[in-house]
Amino acid sequence: MNNTIIIFAVLFLQLSFSQSVIGKWKTIDDETGKEKGIVEIYEKNEKIYAKIIEILDTEHRDKKCELCHGEDKNKPILGLTFIKGLKKDGNEYNGGQVLDPKNGKIYRCYITLIGKDKLKIRGYIGISLFGRTQYWYRVK
Repeated sequence: MNNTIIIFAVLFLQLSFSQSVIGKWKTIDDETGKEKGIVEIYEKNEKIYAKIIEILDTEHRDKKCELCHGEDKNKPILGLTFIKGLKKDGNEYNGGQVLDPKNGKIYRCYITLIGKDKLKIRGYIGISLFGRTQYWYRVK
């Protein structure tokens, strides 16, 4: 009986620690509470990136990132990689950047998995006290 409990406890811990941010997520606007789109988070060269794969508001589907700078200037927002270069650091991914396509500004950011289907995204300037947080939900 005790061995069975230990085996189940070990399996449960392995499953809870093996959760990943990789996958598709529904984004929610932190100011309006409206669903904005679907993003895909993926790993490349041991870093985390996210790109916009669906825009839910038909009015914005064909927009370009006019206020962006560098390689992202005038790129379509649909398909845009807007989170770049995050590295796993304990329970969060940080050290990268997030681009806000509305204003073309780039912010520092981190993401943290909250449960298996909820993701906290924090973009900020300087220290994380000065920023905004969004919560995204895994698409099943």
